Amino acid sequence: MSDAGTTSVGTARPTRRRGPADPVKTLMHSHRELCERAVDPLEIAAGLEAHGVTDRAAARFRHRDVFSLAEELYARVPRAADTDTAGATAPYPARSGDPRAGWALRTLLPGAVCAVAVVALRCTEGGAGGEARSAIGVAGAVALAIALTVALRRGPLRVEGHTARVSRLWVCWLLAYVLYGDGLLRLSGGGPHGTSPLTDAAAPLLALAFAVAPAAWCAHLLSVQARRGLAGSRGLAEFASRTRPPLLGLLALYVLALTALAVLAELLTGGDRGASAGHPEATVATVALGGLLFLARLLTVHGFPRAAATGLVTACAVEALALVLATAGRVPGLESVSAPVRALVDAGGAGAVPALACGAAALGLLVHATVALPRASAHT
Repeated sequence: MSDAGTTSVGTARPTRRRGPADPVKTLMHSHRELCERAVDPLEIAAGLEAHGVTDRAAARFRHRDVFSLAEELYARVPRAADTDTAGATAPYPARSGDPRAGWALRTLLPGAVCAVAVVALRCTEGGAGGEARSAIGVAGAVALAIALTVALRRGPLRVEGHTARVSRLWVCWLLAYVLYGDGLLRLSGGGPHGTSPLTDAAAPLLALAFAVAPAAWCAHLLSVQARRGLAGSRGLAEFASRTRPPLLGLLALYVLALTALAVLAELLTGGDRGASAGHPEATVATVALGGLLFLARLLTVHGFPRAAATGLVTACAVEALALVLATAGRVPGLESVSAPVRALVDAGGAGAVPALACGAAALGLLVHATVALPRASAHT
C-alpha cells in the first residue's frame, strides 16, 4: 500500500513540473499552425508580436527576446513543407512578384493619362461646345480610374484581398471635392466661380496622378529597409529603432516630391484655378491630400485598413461640414452659422478648407504610422 502511494506520488511530481521545465512547449502548441506555415524564424517572430508576445514576455520563456524564442520554435516544430529548405534562409519576398521595371512603368500610367486629358481640354477650350468638353472630361475620368487600377493592382502599393474597398468611397469624395468643392465654397461666398471644375482642378489632379510613381518607390524602399531590419535585428525594439528613421525619411521624401509636382503642375497649367491660383493654399491643399492618400494606402498595404479608413472619413467629414455650413449661411437668419467657414476662406482662400481637413487627418495617420509600421508584424 505504501509502495503504491509512494509510486503514485513519485509519478505525479514530474507531471506538475513539466510546464515550468519546458515553458516553450505550451507556446509551441498554441501557435503550432503559425510555426508550421513559417518559412523563416523571423516570420514566427512577427506572428508572435502580432499576438502580443513582446521581448519582455519572451523572458518568461527563458529567452532574451522574441527573435530568439522564434528561432527555437522554428527548430522544434516541423514545417508542412520541410523539403523546401531554401526558403529557410531566403530573405523575405517582395510584396509583388512583378519585375521592378513592370510596376515602375505602370505607376507612370495615371500621370500620362491625366496629362492627355488636360491637354485635350485645353485644346478644346473656347472652340468646342459644353457637351463635347463634358464628354472629354468624363472619358478622361474613366481612363484615369482604369489607369489607377492598373497601377495599384501590382507593385508595392498592391493591397492583399479586398480590404481597400471600404476606403474607395471616401477617396472618391476627396477627389470629387478637388473638382467641385472650391467652386461651391466660392459660390456660397459670392466670389468668382472660375472657368469649369475640370479646368480648375487640372493642376492638383496632374500632381496627384504623377505622384503615384514616387509613392510606389517610397513604399518599395520602405519594404526593402524593413526586410533588412528584420534580418539584422535581435529584438522587436531594435527592429523598431531601425525602421522608424527610414519611414520618416521616406515620408519626407514623398512630400518633397509631391510639393515639386504640385508647383510644376501649377506652372504648366498657367494658373487655371481661377481666384485661388498663385496662393500657397492651393499647393498646400494638394500636398495635404496627397500625403493623406499615401499614408492611408501605406497603412492598408501593411494591414491597418481600419486606421486608414478613419483618417479618410475624418477628412471627408470636415469638408462636408464646411459645405453644409457655407450653404446654411445663405439662408436668411443663419448667416452666423457660416462665419467660421467664411473667415477661413477669406484668410486663406477656398483651398484652405481641404488643406485643413486633409492636413489634420494626415497628421493623425502619421502619428499612427510611426507606431504601427515599425512593428515586425507589419512587414510579413
